Amino acid sequence: MSVPYFLTVAYAGAGFHGWQIQSVLRSGQGELWKALRALDPEAPMPQGTGRTDAGVHARAQGVLIQANRVWEPYRLLAALNAHLPKDLRVMAVQPAPEGFFPRQHAVAKRYIYRLGLGPAADPLLAPIRWHVHQAAPLDLEAMASAVPALLGTHDFTSFRCVECAARTPVRTLHGITLQPVPGGLDLVFEGTSFLMHQVRIMTGTLVEVGRGRRRADSLGEVLAARDRTRAGLTAPPEGLCLEKVWYEARWGLGEPSPFDGRA
Repeated sequence: MSVPYFLTVAYAGAGFHGWQIQSVLRSGQGELWKALRALDPEAPMPQGTGRTDAGVHARAQGVLIQANRVWEPYRLLAALNAHLPKDLRVMAVQPAPEGFFPRQHAVAKRYIYRLGLGPAADPLLAPIRWHVHQAAPLDLEAMASAVPALLGTHDFTSFRCVECAARTPVRTLHGITLQPVPGGLDLVFEGTSFLMHQVRIMTGTLVEVGRGRRRADSLGEVLAARDRTRAGLTAPPEGLCLEKVWYEARWGLGEPSPFDGRA
């Protein structure tokens, strides 16, 4: 009889071709499955909460596994990490309730896009930031004033990759917060779920606003156009990280979503 466990998994995205398993290319899901099969050769594939693009990081990828026996959570964590590469780690383990599936039962996610600002890129932070070279500081007020047009439930066709296979482009965005940090700026995106490249395209578009290359009041028009060519560039993957996932409260996994009942 298999025993379900819920894992919180972190990885540095530079070494992975995304989370989802690939036939040849290295993936987070593939590496975790190899480690799990070292403990149980018949273990089924781990199931994650969602995909991350090639090069994108995760601090809190939620993963469901089926173990071949009952484990003390810390011992399972240590056993898996002993078989994992250094750029992927299991950060927490807890028993999972029967019937729980991370992808189906996630209700909100937080992504952070980290920008590096200033005259030169910090070499120690370069792997996790997009350094924006600029002759003048970004206009943070203009960027903040552009945000409200994106909040709420919309058709985000203008902000998704043309290769996105999602059945619907409609998503609910709860918030975008601009947080200045030493040497840079963090853009915090919180929503029910996100389309392929959506956060990276929204970031690239907001950066164009901050550079004065796009009007702050133009993002409503971009949304309404439902045309990818109307939005800005796709920011590079290294600045993006999946930071947190909230699940339906009935499963008792983590804290309740702060967005319950909000559109």
